[in-house]
Amino acid sequence: MRFTMTALACALSVTFAVSAVADEKLAPEQQTKVEAMLKQQGFTKWKKIEMEDGMIEVDDAIDANGKEFDLKLDPTSLEIKKREAE
Repeated sequence: MRFTMTALACALSVTFAVSAVADEKLAPEQQTKVEAMLKQQGFTKWKKIEMEDGMIEVDDAIDANGKEFDLKLDPTSLEIKKREAE
């Protein structure tokens, strides 16, 4: 029983550590660059910008036509690598 509790505690620790790393805020200067790029690409607003799994993720980006997308950006070039309609 003691081994099971220890294993469970370790598993929970790893789960919390992974979820804490999964959604990271961008540095303020990178956030500013991403927002400028989004505006340049015709997006008018968005819900959240964060780093996840090595990519910048933009949730609920609204384009000039009112269409909503989730975006994944290359963190170095800020190129849109994935555009998924909502």
